[in-house]
Amino acid sequence: MAAIVNPAAINAYARAAKMGGGDATAEAGSSFGDVLGGVLKDAMQSGKEAETKAAGLVQGKGDLVDVVSAMNSAEMSLETVVAIRDKVISAYQEIMRIPI
Repeated sequence: MAAIVNPAAINAYARAAKMGGGDATAEAGSSFGDVLGGVLKDAMQSGKEAETKAAGLVQGKGDLVDVVSAMNSAEMSLETVVAIRDKVISAYQEIMRIPI
């Protein structure tokens, strides 16, 4: 069985690597907010692509395999965004528990 590659996840990892300084071509001034915004943009694009392919299938112009792959990619992108959100909330709650 072939592995399903999620482009949004790959882009998120690439942005995180650039932000961490692991790449000499990292954009100057990139922040966590920029990376998160890019991940959200990729997730939205993945969802739109899945909707477009599903509409094409309904019209008889698409392939079921392409639709299922696009839906799976969109679902994985959404799960990635939700996992990041959960980690950010968890980190915020942990910071709030620190005594001053």
